[in-house]
Amino acid sequence: MPLMDGARTAVNVCMGVKSRESVVIITDTGKRKIGEALFEAALEIAPKVLLAVMPPAARMGEEPIKMVGELMKTADVVFAPTTYSLTHTRARKLATKAGTRIATMPGITRGMMSSGGMTADFKEIQKSIKNMSRPLKNRKKVHITTTPGTDLSFSIEGRKWVLEDTGICRKKGGYTNLPAGEIFIAPVEGTASGKLVVDGAFMEKVKEPITVDIKKGLAVKFEGEGSEKVEAIFKESSEKLKEPKNAYNIAKFGIGMNPRSKIIGNILEDEKALGTIHIGFGGNYTFGGRVRAGMDIEGIVRTPTVEIDNELIVEIGKLKI
Repeated sequence: MPLMDGARTAVNVCMGVKSRESVVIITDTGKRKIGEALFEAALEIAPKVLLAVMPPAARMGEEPIKMVGELMKTADVVFAPTTYSLTHTRARKLATKAGTRIATMPGITRGMMSSGGMTADFKEIQKSIKNMSRPLKNRKKVHITTTPGTDLSFSIEGRKWVLEDTGICRKKGGYTNLPAGEIFIAPVEGTASGKLVVDGAFMEKVKEPITVDIKKGLAVKFEGEGSEKVEAIFKESSEKLKEPKNAYNIAKFGIGMNPRSKIIGNILEDEKALGTIHIGFGGNYTFGGRVRAGMDIEGIVRTPTVEIDNELIVEIGKLKI
């Protein structure tokens, strides 16, 4: 029963579903089995449970059809095991604003429900993230370096860290990924400059590092084995936008906080791995930025060193605060 074990952890431990609450499972045809497991686990606790199945989206961050967004706003709790992420969509933002608490699970697999990040002690992760809230408050500038060649700086002045992705989501209007365990922020648009060497994953595990040159907050050049495939996805995404350059926007900076997560080539798990950081490209409107793009592509970097306002926060993959 490994699949049901993971589903029960999500329902009971992470979201703390109560018998009086209404629960909606938003899934798609690619993740239906996981959606059904969550449906059964929720039904063990609460009688008002609905399973909604839709076709998969085309890309990360694509808005769901209107009726799905409306449905999300009517529930007390929403689980969203989907092929592509609903986390940074307007539909999720409006639902949490309406008071729904939401667990998004983009790209979740049956294996991930019973191993890796989902087996972590989420209460301990919650404590670790809470301990970082005060030291990171009101910071201005981030500088990231790695041995393979990353040397990237950007401003976070005036931006707020998102510290809710702990895996414990009990408050009205809260949201988290599952598996959980990251903190992140939206860099100030136009301020990122330097070089990013992605040596973990870029939608899938990379065989060789992919280098991204970044100027004035935008990715301008991709190099390395596999970079052609990555660049093609950026190009395809940009062609669907009113502002094509938004696809190349440096949208997110995150730090992995889950000690059980590993880089497996699935962004949901990869970005949570303790000792890694990730840079997201595309939209950031839903978590404090100004760019709308309807897409989210992330590059995972192993064993980084991170300085924020000249204070060492991460040193070669080890947290210092």
